[in-house]
Amino acid sequence: RACPAASLGGEKEENPSALAENCFRELLGRATYGNMNHAVRPVFAHLDQHRLWDPNEFAVSCFKIIMYSIQAQYSHHVIQEILAHLDARRRDFPRVRAGIIQALLQAVAIAAKGSIGPTVLEVFNTLLKHLRFSVDFELSDRRGSVSSACFSANAKDNDERIVQNAIIQTIGFFGSNLPDYQRSEIMMFIMGKVPVLGAASHTLETNQLGDLGTRRFQIMLLRSLLMVTTGYSAKTISAALPAPFLDPLLSPSLMDDCELRQLVLEILHNLIDRHDNRAKLRGIRIIPDVSDLKIKRDKISKQDVSFMKKHGQQLYRHVYLGCKEEDNVQKNFELLYTTLALVTIELANEEVIIDLIRVAIALQDLAILNEDNLPMFHRCGVMAVVAAYLNFLSQMIAVPAFCQHISKVIETRTLEAPYFLPETIFREKCSLPKSLEKEETNLFFLTNQMAESLGGSGYCVERLSVPYVPLVTDEDRLSRRRSLVDTLSIQVDILPGCNLQEKVNSTEEITFETLKKAIDSNGLEEQEKEKRRLVIEKFQKAPFEEIAAQCENKANLLHDRLTQILERTVRPPPSPSGSAAIAAGRVHYQSIPVYEMKFPDLCVY
Repeated sequence: RACPAASLGGEKEENPSALAENCFRELLGRATYGNMNHAVRPVFAHLDQHRLWDPNEFAVSCFKIIMYSIQAQYSHHVIQEILAHLDARRRDFPRVRAGIIQALLQAVAIAAKGSIGPTVLEVFNTLLKHLRFSVDFELSDRRGSVSSACFSANAKDNDERIVQNAIIQTIGFFGSNLPDYQRSEIMMFIMGKVPVLGAASHTLETNQLGDLGTRRFQIMLLRSLLMVTTGYSAKTISAALPAPFLDPLLSPSLMDDCELRQLVLEILHNLIDRHDNRAKLRGIRIIPDVSDLKIKRDKISKQDVSFMKKHGQQLYRHVYLGCKEEDNVQKNFELLYTTLALVTIELANEEVIIDLIRVAIALQDLAILNEDNLPMFHRCGVMAVVAAYLNFLSQMIAVPAFCQHISKVIETRTLEAPYFLPETIFREKCSLPKSLEKEETNLFFLTNQMAESLGGSGYCVERLSVPYVPLVTDEDRLSRRRSLVDTLSIQVDILPGCNLQEKVNSTEEITFETLKKAIDSNGLEEQEKEKRRLVIEKFQKAPFEEIAAQCENKANLLHDRLTQILERTVRPPPSPSGSAAIAAGRVHYQSIPVYEMKFPDLCVY
């Protein structure tokens, strides 16, 4: 309406927009729960009819007015209405959906300061559902695009990325304003939505996305989880990383892509780092003096010690296998180094320190022996991670002899093999060696010297002589292929590599010397004593988890061989009198003609 003329009393001319806003605020302030819809739904209709979601400055200002004007206990109702409108417009243009989500972000930002009641999970569930829709739309448009429409398809892809970023931003902002107990529930909720390739379909129907869509959706969900975990600080690590959350997070199905592994490591850093030390460790390098970083740490609690006893092997395995991936880039190596450093700061007692050193030695052996045929860059990258970490660890535990050995090896590498150090190998132009020689012991960190230096300072170094073996998980057992072996060639032997052909080839010729050796039993007794000594030493020094893992491997292999035997061995043929069936306490026989019997092949001759 037109602005009224100034009255004779000298009243100032009133702005129409300010008058409309005041009326709107007063109307919303008097709205109750029963008639809240009559105040909010006309706003949606006005924004839709006049296409005010893109750009959405007016829409966002409207919902700010609504959220600040209504009574606080009705905030969740407005959020429910926005979610319902988002569902109704889910097939609209991407920028329209992005505008609605950004309006939801402002409403959530205001409501999160108070209580929004039962809509917490509903907000996250709806946002994750629309995240899945956006990924599906992006991929379907990409598949349906032709060369003549490449420009429009790429523009729509960029618009879908805007929607996805808006959803992730909303999830992160909302999650960061929740109390810790609710945030942990949301972390579990999001983790439960992450699809796993080859597994059963989740509630978000990811089985229709395909491998590319599933990977894209995994990345989006992990980015959302990264936003929620930012700033989260639990008193104990077991509260931040409960087993139902840690197991799927470290699942190998999430690690077949370098970007996925980076997100998993960053989420781990958010949860492990309780003293904000991660920024000080950014970038992998040889730190001359760790004390300059002013690392903050507390004494390890009993709960954290218990957590490392239960789940430490999972973290070690994650780092060890992460270093073996061939698609690793510099960021992957930096994050792996930061993971080792944060575990040292937050969770390491003397026992964990020994385990971490064993993992570092295993990584060094991995690069030297190269049983996985890694490229030379990756082998040098692993060596650089080990050097940077052992340099950091030596200064953290401050054992002089240990520090001296680490410093000496690093100095030797600086002069003779700079490609084994992070400052050199991760430069753009770095000359790589043609091979790694095992005999160059002055370039490697030696187990015996580290054990000697730590043993003099009171560390229990007996386990350093036991090589680190990654823990076998359920995923490994499920993915192990069963070989189809003929019944006659099945060897009931739990030792690897012991097949019939090797036994035939290992037959040695009987000569006078072999008979003489057979008569002389002293050598055999010495061998038996040595075997018993090694077994006793292994069970005395090796950690319980590794002994259990090795025994479990042997038990599973034996179980597989027995299963194969039982599947192929002779079953008793059916009797002409038939098979027995018990009914009403009496035995009845179903007669089977002899010509219909199926005898096993081994019984027919």
